[in-house]
Formats: sequence, C-alpha cells, structure tokens
Amino acid sequence: MAKIYMAELSPTKQELLERWVPARPWGAGAFRMIGAYRFDDPAGEVGIETHLLQAGDRVLQVPLTYRGAPLAGADAALITTMQHSVLGTRWIYDGCADPVYVAALLAVMASEVAQAEEWVERADGPARRESPVRVAGNGGRPSVTWGPGVSAPVDDAVATVIGDGLVVCRVVGATPPAAGPVLTGTWPGRDAPAVLAFAR
Repeated sequence: MAKIYMAELSPTKQELLERWVPARPWGAGAFRMIGAYRFDDPAGEVGIETHLLQAGDRVLQVPLTYRGAPLAGADAALITTMQHSVLGTRWIYDGCADPVYVAALLAVMASEVAQAEEWVERADGPARRESPVRVAGNGGRPSVTWGPGVSAPVDDAVATVIGDGLVVCRVVGATPPAAGPVLTGTWPGRDAPAVLAFAR
C-alpha cells in the first residue's frame, strides 16, 4: 500500500523532473506528465514511484525512489533533496540505481506482487485513489544479478540496463525478446499494453 500525503513539496515533482530529465541520454526538454504508478517497499521505508511523461511523440519512463536518509554508495544516482511538509527532507534517487526499486520491479514482473494500492491521507481518513497507469508482469521470473560489486546501471538513448540483463525502457516501445519476463502497462490513451521493462 502506498500512503500519499496531501503535502507541500519543494521542489515539486514536476520541477525536479524538468531539471533532471533533459540531461539524460534518453531525455527531452519539454514534456507533460501522463501519470505514475507505484510499487511497495516490503519494509515500508522507501517510496517507489515511476512517472510516465509525454515528450512529443515519445513516452518516457522515469522511476524514482524517495528516501528519508541518503542511500550509501549512490551519490551518482541522487537527483535532488526535497522538502516534504509532512515527512521532512527526502532524498530522491534514480530508481534504476536503487536496490529497493530493482527488487520490487523483479517481484512485479514475476507476478509475485501487484503494483501498490494508493491511499491518500485526508483529514476525514484515508481514501483509495485509482492510478491512471496500470501495470502487470507476465509471471516470468527474472534471473538478474545486481548489487554491490556489480557495475552501475547503464543508460543509452532508449533504455537503462541494470546488472546482467534487466532492461528498463526509458523510451517506451522497445521490443523485448520473444520470451521471458516482461512488465507491461496501460494508461489513458493507451489501451494496448506497452512494454515497460524486460529481462534478456
């Protein structure tokens, strides 16, 4: 379950994306936010949210993690710090370099868990919110080695490769292998499932 607070953010998510995305190999200078989906951290410590952005005729995918303290050894993946009016200082990371995101992605691809339910904290109690983006795995169990001692994720113009074969499509539309673990998604205006990630 993803708990969402009605909070003031500085910078806002739109602002941090506008600063960071254009400098990526797969980035774009102008975009609009389509929506986002979330995964659960079983420990309940790390927020995991993936944004989909419309940039001209391309859809970009940007996984972020939100942490209450710095992630050791991940300075290169730190995007910014954010002031959250409820939770205080948050450290925002490129999710592809965060082991909590990677573990959650693999679990959803294997259909061991589903994307997180979203609950908004309100004065009159929490209320369920439906995400406009729906994702699901195909039940394949990725065999991916990644962690301490393994090379950092590598960006190219359309994707990020994590470890020894987990591919996160930064520009949605990459063609996965004929068989294997896949994460797909739909959103308003996209009824046919699009490939979001796959394992080679």
